[in-house]
Amino acid sequence: MKALRFAEQDVPRIDELPIPAIGADEVLVAARSVGVCHSDIDLLEGRYIIPFEYPIIPGHEWSGEVVAVGSRVQDFAAGDRVVGECVIGDDHFGFSISGAAAEFFVARPEWLHTLPASVSYTNGALVEPFSVAYYALMRVGNVNASDTLVVLGAGPIGLAVTAASAALGAVTIVVEPSPERRDAALRLGARHAVHPDDIVEFLNEQTDGRGADVVVEASGRPAVMAQALELAAFRGRVAYIGIDVGREAPAKLGLIQSKELKITGSVGSPGVWPETLRFLAHTGIDLSPLVTQRFGVDDALGALEAAHHPATTIKAHIEFDAVLPA
Repeated sequence: MKALRFAEQDVPRIDELPIPAIGADEVLVAARSVGVCHSDIDLLEGRYIIPFEYPIIPGHEWSGEVVAVGSRVQDFAAGDRVVGECVIGDDHFGFSISGAAAEFFVARPEWLHTLPASVSYTNGALVEPFSVAYYALMRVGNVNASDTLVVLGAGPIGLAVTAASAALGAVTIVVEPSPERRDAALRLGARHAVHPDDIVEFLNEQTDGRGADVVVEASGRPAVMAQALELAAFRGRVAYIGIDVGREAPAKLGLIQSKELKITGSVGSPGVWPETLRFLAHTGIDLSPLVTQRFGVDDALGALEAAHHPATTIKAHIEFDAVLPA
């Protein structure tokens, strides 16, 4: 089988490897769509938040088809369409243990969730980033059509927040400097998409000076994180989902009290994958505008290269169609 493998730091390769054997309590999955994340680039360049060793197969945003199950596996069968979580106890799938960027890979049934029939393999490979956005909105609480919700930053997570917010009925305004990403936000359901220089005046016009009922900070930039407090309305809710470690910016912290703000922060999507999958199935959200480039396994190095260029790439996907030999 063919696999994208990081042989050592800064050395990615397309390798020919044996199809892995499975144990009695394991599942063999044929990959169908695998997204490339900035964390994969960090891994390739020798950085990650937990220990790892080369060689390693990346791929933690994926969808696939079960092609074989071990004798003790009862919840899945060959032909099932599945997605899987990436944080598995102390391990991270696709980081500390090899992931899904291979024609076939091994998983355990407790990692897996059935992909609803109405959700495509492309959308399935976006469940992981979408679940992060869904979890953040669930932490905010009761987002609905009465709300004006501002998303700060239109990276993959910010765009996923946009799709979820629009599906919940909120008037969704996305703030992003890139015109291409503003266009993607509109395709995913944003009511408006504006340049950061214009948001204060635009929001005042849209809300008669009230401000945003909900602000979701998805850029991870400290100055923008500080601005979120200023954009929020009285008794507004502010969710911090973009990640920054160590940088600083001045912030008007008195606004937290004077506006009686509710502030939440979140990392990842603990425990919400089943709800996320039901939400995608019931709303019919199409996340495919997030995928700006698609590559076959033979061209998977091109997907890595595309991911290095966020100005032109939102998500690069590697697509597979391998069939288990008879």
